Amino acid sequence: MFLTITTTGTPERPATDLGYLLHKHPDKAQAFSTSYGTAHVLYPEAEAQRCTAALLLEVDAVALVRRGKGKGRGGAPDAALAQYVNDRPYAASSLLAVALSSVFSSAMKGVCNARPELPGQARPLRVEVPALPARGGPDLVRKLFEPLGWTVTAAPVPLDTRFPDWGDSRYVSLVLESDALTLAEALRHLYVLLPVLDDAKHYWVAPDEVDKLLRVGEGWLPGHPEQRLITSRYLSRRWSLTRQAAERLELVRLAETDDSEVEEIDNAVEAETETEEKPTPLAVQRREAIVTALRQSGAARVLDLGCGQGQLVQTLLKDPAFTEIVGVDVSMRALTIASRRLKLDRMGERQASRVRLFQGSLAYTDVRLKGYDAAVLSEVIEHLDLPRLPALEYAVFGSARPRTVLVTTPNVEYNVRWESLPAGHVRHGDHRFEWTRAEFRAWAEAVAERHGYGVGFVAVGPDDPEVGPPTQMAVFTMTSPKEAKAA
Repeated sequence: MFLTITTTGTPERPATDLGYLLHKHPDKAQAFSTSYGTAHVLYPEAEAQRCTAALLLEVDAVALVRRGKGKGRGGAPDAALAQYVNDRPYAASSLLAVALSSVFSSAMKGVCNARPELPGQARPLRVEVPALPARGGPDLVRKLFEPLGWTVTAAPVPLDTRFPDWGDSRYVSLVLESDALTLAEALRHLYVLLPVLDDAKHYWVAPDEVDKLLRVGEGWLPGHPEQRLITSRYLSRRWSLTRQAAERLELVRLAETDDSEVEEIDNAVEAETETEEKPTPLAVQRREAIVTALRQSGAARVLDLGCGQGQLVQTLLKDPAFTEIVGVDVSMRALTIASRRLKLDRMGERQASRVRLFQGSLAYTDVRLKGYDAAVLSEVIEHLDLPRLPALEYAVFGSARPRTVLVTTPNVEYNVRWESLPAGHVRHGDHRFEWTRAEFRAWAEAVAERHGYGVGFVAVGPDDPEVGPPTQMAVFTMTSPKEAKAA
């Protein structure tokens, strides 16, 4: 992918001043390493009358894939192929924007130590981007750039020139021209609007992106007619960051209207002296919901199947109502960590008699699991491949047969509410699947019917009216022995 910046000049103001502004000598071809490949800067022409600087970005597809790890096994079937077959090496995107800020950082800030008078001078500029993804088409390109003083030519790129009936692609060939802007302004416009038009970012959008957007958008973003769209797309539609940016931009607008500083406007409330109460982590809410359900069932002897590092076992030990607690996991490393967490080697004899840890696989029946009041599978089933679920089902419900079984698992519908979770990703790299509420309910009801249990469902965490809770829990209760035998 590449872009070119061209300027024209006169004997008094030669076009080769572009080299001073960009801090890149016109007689040299230079290469710079970036996070996703190599950026090259060269000058196809460098005369007093006309000078052109080109930025060429060679994308390292393997590095791009490695930095994009974490989709897990629950992504789309073609996700792996899409990592390698895409437009990233050819079309301008956030990758090119990052390269702009990295290679031309001084120019973007308007700094030129050798010729300090140059950055503040407007000059004839022509920017060409041969392949620009434009979600919104040429009309949106014009709406974004024309209010900033650019003359815009956005020509749609056909899908295939040999087959005109196929129509146009989502790419445009972009030419921007202006005589009234400085180079720093032009670079800041491109830095924000290239990823906005692509409507995708290839790096993690953290809260500091708001500061970055307001810093680069100073002087033009607060009054832009498409401010809301720019802010939303630039921040990857993370609503909390978008709202924060909108509030701060409104303060800037009010301050400019009132000819005052932002700090003078935003002084109605004194600085907070009290620490805000932090929300209860979902893992804690999940353990609380499990303990509540176990108490309601009257269970005293409890199995924690897939106990991991022993957090739930530790919680259950604090309640004397649970007289025997057994943690089972296939991982010896996890059991070792659980033992350290529980301090089994220093635990008093009476307390130690209440807890046991042993290794076991839930894919096989185990006589040691029989005879317990309740069993808990907390965030376990999603770590199994789907073909192995029937084996777990029989080992727990058909062989061990505790009176009560609690199963918790992520609700995939809620994933859109996790701002830290990129679209299409599952919550953990080892998750083989994540179910919707309907899928989990169908599975649980079928298991209950096959093995003589009744089943109810409990929402764990905030129950969103549109997408439900972050965690869903099924509470299986064994029916009467006669009904169980018939089942």
